[in-house]
Amino acid sequence: MTNRSEIDGWEDLLARPAPLLALAPMQDVTDLDFWRLTTRYAVADLYYTEYFRVHPDSRLDKPILRSITENPTNRPVVAQMIGNDIPSLVRSARELGNYPVAAIDLNLGCPAPIVYRKCAGGGLLRDLPLVDRILGSLREAITGRFTVKTRIGFDNPETLDALLPLLMRHRIDLVTVHGRTVTQKYRPGVRQDRITDAVQALPMPVLANGDVDSPSSAVSCLQATGARGLMIGRAAIRNPWIFSQIRNTLAGEAIMLPTGKEVLAYVYDIFETVCDPSVSETFQVQRMKKYMGFLGQAVDPAFLHSILRVRARSDFFALCDEYLDHSEPMALSPISIPLQATNS
Repeated sequence: MTNRSEIDGWEDLLARPAPLLALAPMQDVTDLDFWRLTTRYAVADLYYTEYFRVHPDSRLDKPILRSITENPTNRPVVAQMIGNDIPSLVRSARELGNYPVAAIDLNLGCPAPIVYRKCAGGGLLRDLPLVDRILGSLREAITGRFTVKTRIGFDNPETLDALLPLLMRHRIDLVTVHGRTVTQKYRPGVRQDRITDAVQALPMPVLANGDVDSPSSAVSCLQATGARGLMIGRAAIRNPWIFSQIRNTLAGEAIMLPTGKEVLAYVYDIFETVCDPSVSETFQVQRMKKYMGFLGQAVDPAFLHSILRVRARSDFFALCDEYLDHSEPMALSPISIPLQATNS
């Protein structure tokens, strides 16, 4: 269980000159099992939970709560909420405050249509007066740290200009800015200039988010935006070594590129960690596809095409062996294939 010293590690992180590296919340992917798995490869500085769905009849999701109470990372954890009903958000925030969390985060960025059509996540960016009321109510209810993860607008990147004063007025403790609009989803064109605008305007730390997919792009993003740190999602699934690689690059040190055999071992590690042996083989393979959709982007177009269509476990691992059972180093940078993303 997380102890108070781990929560207070937040201040230590911000006191260091090194950029803060956070693992992004990705629904149904970055759960407790995935946290356990990735700590064997490289540890982020800060971990965000999957979002707690908040509405009048909601209760705190027990599986997500376990990420907090059984936190295996030895790093601070931020509990993220998504919703638009103010009394329910206040209630959930107060309940989460009873758990060992370093901060409570409001999601203003999820681009999933099922979310934004209900005026939650990124959909809230279409109603800034409501955002204003939510921020004010949560700031009053949360006695600890209160953070926000946002996109730069729903369909207009200029929305950020109206959002920034709200974040300042309600004394948000840290803001993560994903440099795309909601309707842009994960298409190319991250607006790092808009992240820079947030960094320059806001008195609190700002994390940059969006298309940081390699150590070199991480350094470029930090230099371009002046952000206090980075939030990384899809790249951390594809490359669990990325946090160490970024730190090595920033320190001017050589980075370790895993061999194909080491990546293959990671695939087997995922299977052993996240697949319940009591469920059907078909379900196990489908579960693995959540991760292989990301990893496959760095392997080969033919591999990605095939791995997302297999049904049998034997065929799944035969494909992985065929493409990854080698000793060549792999940069694990994405190839030019349209991305199917779940990062919120």
